[in-house]
Amino acid sequence: MHVLNPTLWLSLTLLAINQSVPAAESAQSALQREPAGWLDIQPAQDLKGWTRVAIPPTNALGRAQWHVDAQGLLICDGDGGHEMLRYDRELGDCIFHVEFRFVPVIGTKSNYNSGVFIRNSAQGEIWHQAQLTMDGGYLFGRTLANGQPQRIKLNPTERRMKPAGEWNVLETTAQGKTLIVWLNGADTCTYEKCDVPRGYIAVESEGYAVEFRNLKLKEMK
Repeated sequence: MHVLNPTLWLSLTLLAINQSVPAAESAQSALQREPAGWLDIQPAQDLKGWTRVAIPPTNALGRAQWHVDAQGLLICDGDGGHEMLRYDRELGDCIFHVEFRFVPVIGTKSNYNSGVFIRNSAQGEIWHQAQLTMDGGYLFGRTLANGQPQRIKLNPTERRMKPAGEWNVLETTAQGKTLIVWLNGADTCTYEKCDVPRGYIAVESEGYAVEFRNLKLKEMK
């Protein structure tokens, strides 16, 4: 009887397993599925319509760290302290479409950090954040439950963040009591107990340079 070489057997087994596991499916973003009805809210160079808010709101703001370059990218230098850049309209049900990439830091592979907010209070005492880290795509924050502040943190269903230097696409949806995070082709987090009916959207600075483009908003009736 012929005995298969153990190394060859292992290689063939791994190959069979890899071929039997389908690649992660990618679903279209809401912007791709229904391109009509979106408002372009990419900031202008004067950042009109957007406001810097310190995190936490009791802190003082640091140096100005947000600007828009000649190509229209919203750039956060990442060295002006922890804060959010808030879009200055309170919103109900909506979808916030964001495309972003981290500026690579030599020697850093996993410690990048930023976020996208939805249904925040104006000064950020109440907040719901889609976490943008290498293991991100999930929601956490300080919400309301029976009228009282409560911390929440959910796990992502899968990890879809791309490495620093590559563009990611994220959408946060708020509809009724449900908040959904969609990242790079799939819903990665759903929270169905949001008792905050209206709020603000924002993007976050948390110590790393990050670029944003194609910020769009779709309000739902």
